[in-house]
Amino acid sequence: MLNWSEIDTVLLDMDGTLLDLHFDNYFWLEVIPREYAKKYQVALDEARQVIADKYEAVMGQLSWYCLDYWQKELDLPIMALKREIQHLIILRDDTLPFLEFLKANNKRIILLTNAHPNSLSLKVELTKFDRYFDRLISTHDFGYSKEQQALWHAVQADLEFDPARTLFVDDSVSVLRSAKQYGITHLLAIANPDSKKPVNEITEFLAIADYHQVMST
Repeated sequence: MLNWSEIDTVLLDMDGTLLDLHFDNYFWLEVIPREYAKKYQVALDEARQVIADKYEAVMGQLSWYCLDYWQKELDLPIMALKREIQHLIILRDDTLPFLEFLKANNKRIILLTNAHPNSLSLKVELTKFDRYFDRLISTHDFGYSKEQQALWHAVQADLEFDPARTLFVDDSVSVLRSAKQYGITHLLAIANPDSKKPVNEITEFLAIADYHQVMST
């Protein structure tokens, strides 16, 4: 499914790609509306609608992923609330075997996440997956999200990767489209980012539900 002899660098998303997206979905879709309703004394359904509208307004922008932005916008203790459910932060079952496979095949492994640095730090603290990586990059360091072409130019200037010999793995079709637009040759979609939800049907990109499907040379 992938010709590993044509790949030197592997850029990996984090949430939904290495980690079970259930934590993030539960946090943003359940915990935040609940806490908003409690703080502002509104019905939960009303809180859900307000929050959904706020999400929609900045979707795809760096603000959507920025914990500082949401703490200010909602006046809620975002990191403290994340800590309350941190037991839900877990690696996908197939993540470590895949990272070990990449290491064994001498690939340059880079984490490229839209997650805020504080969120990245928390997840590294709890899962210790960082030991497999050559670099951990939050797009906040560059001021752009992966949905924006400026991010890819900035990351390429920093890492000096060859787009033709790079694999990018993500669970977001819109982000994969952005990577394709930039010119990254090898693209892989994760079809089952949230263990509590059905597998997504993705036809636009090579898509898998288990890394073992591509772990052969």
